Amino acid sequence: MIPLRRARFHWAAAIAIAILSASTASFADTATLKANLQPSSEVPPRVSKGHGELDATFNTDTRILARTAIYAELSGPVTMAHFHGPAPVGQNAKFQIPIDKSALASPMKGQATLTDAQVTDLMAGQWYF
Repeated sequence: MIPLRRARFHWAAAIAIAILSASTASFADTATLKANLQPSSEVPPRVSKGHGELDATFNTDTRILARTAIYAELSGPVTMAHFHGPAPVGQNAKFQIPIDKSALASPMKGQATLTDAQVTDLMAGQWYF
């Protein structure tokens, strides 16, 4: 979810990050994750031209979640972004990983090391961006 509660625009992918594929790389599994960022997925749904995509990989050995998010056509500047969870589709959840304010320009790139509980929720499809 890209919460923009302080801006004039608020949208996100309220869908759980879907695990699209997994591959093996030197003893570690890497899960490839993707989410479409669209205002109609926000809870409650919004009407806006804003849109984007999140592409991420999760390395099960290092527990590192690496991500790139792109966005366009927002009605105002991005003021914050977070990974949220755990929650099923259509429900809001607390912040899990904040995105540093210096990294909010599109494309947003970064990584974080997850705790065991965060790994469990992410892999169960209970996170959103």
